Amino acid sequence: MKISLVTVTFNSAMTLPATIQSVLFQSYPDIEYIIVDGASKDNTLSIIKEYEPYFNGRMHWISESDKGLYDAMNKGIRMATGDIVGIINSDDFYHHREVITRVAETFQDKSVQAVYGDVRFVNSTDLNKTVRYYSSKNFSLKRFRYGFMPAHPTFFTYRKYFEEFGYYKTDYKIAADFELLLRFMYIHRLKCKYILLDFMKMRMGGTSTASLKSNWLLNKEIVRACKENGIWTCMFLLMFKYIIKGFEFVFVKE
Repeated sequence: MKISLVTVTFNSAMTLPATIQSVLFQSYPDIEYIIVDGASKDNTLSIIKEYEPYFNGRMHWISESDKGLYDAMNKGIRMATGDIVGIINSDDFYHHREVITRVAETFQDKSVQAVYGDVRFVNSTDLNKTVRYYSSKNFSLKRFRYGFMPAHPTFFTYRKYFEEFGYYKTDYKIAADFELLLRFMYIHRLKCKYILLDFMKMRMGGTSTASLKSNWLLNKEIVRACKENGIWTCMFLLMFKYIIKGFEFVFVKE
């Protein structure tokens, strides 16, 4: 079973080496690694070219202008030839060598159509310091209404479902990942399996956690995504997730 991993980059030279290394050091042998670069101006391309030989033909990349993050993700998924597809962001890295092996093992159950797990948010200047532990163990479909979702970088599914159900909607600025998971899991009812594993470390300060302004936009787009997919919600309901998020900061799992 081939698993395709997609990374989107733009001026990612500071963090990309750790991302690439975490993919390179995975124990699972049949990995295809795709990097979609948005015409970076820093040393991103030099880093990609430096690591490319170590993948022995399993890395494929392009560098060109795009219409944003989700357009680039769609390009990567369309380039993929694997049975299974997952996203790993350019400032994230897998926490264990066995992550993709565990994913592949779970998909041996042919009734499983998608998987997801947990992530650690870490201090950007101290990657060994966990600031927040995000667990999807207790996730249920009804939680979409409150703005909850499984951690997007831990979501793996068959490539054919993107072809069947559609790709990331590029008219979203920040919550197309929420909309896609909502569409795949709630509308199309993919049979998902939770894996009890912290898949990766994510540096604090990503697009969806950067500021109050971005959180306001995120919530607006979550309301829109729910409405487009026939789920009623409102800004007030989304406030409940911040209470839960507070506990994730207080009760950090080491």
